[in-house]
Amino acid sequence: MTFNSSYSDNVLGGDGTPVSDISYSVWPSLSLDESTPRLHWITTYSPGFTFYQKTTSRNEADQNASIDVQYRLSQHVTVSFRDSFQKSSSVFNQPDPLAGNPVSGGAGAPAETVIAPLANTLRNTGNGGMTYQFGPSSMVGANGTFTNLHYPDPSQVPGLYDSSSAGGSAFYNRRLSKKNYLGVMYQYQRLLAYPTGSESETQTHGIVMFYTIYVTPSLSFSFSGGPQYAATTAPPSPAFQAWTPMATGSFGWQGKHTSISASYSHMINAGSGLTGATHYDGGSVSLRQQVTRALSAGISGGYSNNKVLDSFLPGNGGHTLSGTATVQRAFGQHMNLSLGYTRLHQDYADVPLVSTNPDTNREFVSISYQFTRPLGR
Repeated sequence: MTFNSSYSDNVLGGDGTPVSDISYSVWPSLSLDESTPRLHWITTYSPGFTFYQKTTSRNEADQNASIDVQYRLSQHVTVSFRDSFQKSSSVFNQPDPLAGNPVSGGAGAPAETVIAPLANTLRNTGNGGMTYQFGPSSMVGANGTFTNLHYPDPSQVPGLYDSSSAGGSAFYNRRLSKKNYLGVMYQYQRLLAYPTGSESETQTHGIVMFYTIYVTPSLSFSFSGGPQYAATTAPPSPAFQAWTPMATGSFGWQGKHTSISASYSHMINAGSGLTGATHYDGGSVSLRQQVTRALSAGISGGYSNNKVLDSFLPGNGGHTLSGTATVQRAFGQHMNLSLGYTRLHQDYADVPLVSTNPDTNREFVSISYQFTRPLGR
């Protein structure tokens, strides 16, 4: 159970003078986690209830549900599946969902493009895959994903539109030595956007090489790169084709009291609210420090730049910059107190939702209580 109170200087967005308000939220959460010699599944349900002090029209009940299943068909073959659903009224008032373990080498979910800070949003994301460890150092696998983004009230998100995507990938991964891994992956995507009165469809094909090195047990680097082809149709505009490089990079370091991670991506991505697929450049960085046994602090930030892939489609894209700083204090094994600050800046000239009031500042405090109980052996 988590209780949260926050102050935001821009709770409405859109046209006009920014409106500030204080909100109060409560998020009960229930998870079931079961393991057998072959099967491991986790299911989570977490509703949320948010109340605003002045702008009561924004009061909302949210929903979060997910299921994560992993099943070993044999000693060397594993099948996995994950599906999550969110009904959200604010990007800020969602508790962190229980993350699953993605299939190694699989295609990731599309990165977030334009963030609608306070708007009714429905999201459904799923992925499933299979891996086969056919040798001591060799693995192959396949993965499929889908996403769906829907805004029930278009008047809350002027300039943004529904979108969906589906895709699949197949990969081969080989362990070259104790510290080095090398592989190749083919990826296919079908990206759909639904601007008013029309539909935009982009299909992509990409082949990338990926390499990971563990410099030390606590320090690793990963790189991938290759060509990506895209074809867009959006009648009555003419068809559009393009070749572009696709590349990603990341590193992570875990010390005794400090952890650092960073990543960067350049690819063709789902528009996630824009009029079509985009050229996407984005990066993130995160730093976590364990100050004492009970006290920790963290800072994270992200940047994304999006340019609509098809020049015949309306809208040019823009960029998003965000950062969060938190301090957390544990009281015993079950209770935590968190204090934090979030800054969000977006620059999208063709999206009235954020073009007039591009900045959001939010300070928050939350108290959570969590416990785990065995149900049987």
